[in-house]
Amino acid sequence: MEISTIGRPRNVGWVRAAALLYGDWGTSKAYVIGLAVAAVGFAALPHLLAVCALTGLVGLNYIWVCKHFPNGGGVYTAAGLHSRRLATIGGLLLLADFIVTAALSCLDAFHYLGVADPATAKKWAITTIFIIGVINFLGPKHTGGIAVWLAVPAVVVVLGLIGSGTPQIGHFHAQAPSGSLLGNWTNFVDMILALSGVEVAASSTGVLKLDPGSTLERPSVLVTARRAVLAVTVDVVLGTALLCVLAMCLPDGAREHQNDMLRYMGEVFVGPRFANLVGWVFGLLLISAVNTAITGIVALLYVMARDGELPDTFLQLNRFGVPWVPLITATVLPVVVLNIDDKVEGLAALYAIGVVGAIAINLGSCAYAKSIGLSKFERITMRGTFLVLALVWITIALSKPLALLFVAIVLGLGLTVRELTLRRRLAAPIAPKLATVVPVSPALGAPPEFLGQFILVAARGWTPALQFALEESRVRGAQLLVLYIREVAVNIDMGSNWQDDPDAKVLFTRLEHDAVGLKLNKLYSVSDSPADTIIDIAATFGVDSVVLGGSRRATLVNLLKGNVVARVAANLPESMHLIVIG
Repeated sequence: MEISTIGRPRNVGWVRAAALLYGDWGTSKAYVIGLAVAAVGFAALPHLLAVCALTGLVGLNYIWVCKHFPNGGGVYTAAGLHSRRLATIGGLLLLADFIVTAALSCLDAFHYLGVADPATAKKWAITTIFIIGVINFLGPKHTGGIAVWLAVPAVVVVLGLIGSGTPQIGHFHAQAPSGSLLGNWTNFVDMILALSGVEVAASSTGVLKLDPGSTLERPSVLVTARRAVLAVTVDVVLGTALLCVLAMCLPDGAREHQNDMLRYMGEVFVGPRFANLVGWVFGLLLISAVNTAITGIVALLYVMARDGELPDTFLQLNRFGVPWVPLITATVLPVVVLNIDDKVEGLAALYAIGVVGAIAINLGSCAYAKSIGLSKFERITMRGTFLVLALVWITIALSKPLALLFVAIVLGLGLTVRELTLRRRLAAPIAPKLATVVPVSPALGAPPEFLGQFILVAARGWTPALQFALEESRVRGAQLLVLYIREVAVNIDMGSNWQDDPDAKVLFTRLEHDAVGLKLNKLYSVSDSPADTIIDIAATFGVDSVVLGGSRRATLVNLLKGNVVARVAANLPESMHLIVIG
């Protein structure tokens, strides 16, 4: 039985990619400036500007990473070029980063929303994390777009802060750093949080639009990725640097506002109303970063389980295509961290050791991988960046014992589970494959020349829509494309193997017996966006008609996930007919 496998559609342009990246990376300025001023006072400016410079350098490195990993990169993929164990360590460091991201972002969000009492902010943060986990149980698509809608208001607010603060430059009273070189290096390391979120750039290249002239067989996303990363880098580096300068114009009371520094700047520079606007924009943006972190944990655990590094339990999906065990894990772990440490400065220390470790392993893996065609300049620059980040990580480990303990627990538990999983797999008998298939994506070349009309039907079983399409194909002598989509609500390259999908095997086997004599093509896809996949396949084959089954999902689910039929109808070319059955 020959079944063509279809990859995920590449439909994310640079503007949306930049907005999604900004939703995670762009939130760093909300807490890094306040933490720096609280720790060092008005002598923090040189350290903060050095952090901005390093952030810009890391952003440049990630443009090169995106160039060489057009099908999805990130630390887990890059480290896998050297060894599976290193890939697991990199993945676990990224997991530690995501866990603290969710906890820290949610806690700081409520400080920005005006909740002054730490205990109350903690309760609201824990409640919000659980609500986000429940919403993600339905595999929603719209929640991930919150960051997109908030990106523009956040940029406008930052520009407003810079514009309103510029007249206050006469109150500039930055102080020169004091103390030893080691002490100032440690202060610099404590402010390194501006790097957080940059990993999103590398892990999302698999859904970016291809560059002009490239194909799915030889993909390139350099133009798209470069525009997205540069746009966010400019904001994160220049925007944060200018805000750091203006923070040196604030009164001495600024040191008491480490949890809501930007809100306080708005109050001093403009007034209470603008401060409330700043608080709500960045509060909501931080909450959207919680959602990004939770979905990042789910995707990471799912992919590690798919690659055999974690038990198969992490692959189990609920009816909405959500890996429910990773989702429960992603919801509970940030709450556990919040119950251990409910202060922003304490969480920041745990945060840095994970994010710096993940970025260092990613860049080091790329810089020392001979299989990656880096130019001499790129390789030297990437190795230098890796060495600086490695030194930063060592400093965090030596100066923050609780952070080292935290990451040691995450690595220890993760590697133990991996070792037990590998031993169980080696001890288990190998099940013979029922069939052999060579995956061939029809998008890799020109579609075959079919005679007659094309009909595409998307079916998750022997549905009325499939029966209608089979009958129409038989009567009209049309070429029928039967597309089975396994929906997995994970925003990462999941791979596609129909032999591991029992429902797909049942459907394709029945088609072999009940569709004899028909011009039939069987297609299989694993996708987090069925509507986009259907639209992509319809355009690839130039079909005349698309047949779908009507949806009876509850109103809430349709609101959160979106209606597949409605989205396909809105995006199909006018030359294609859409037929909805039932």
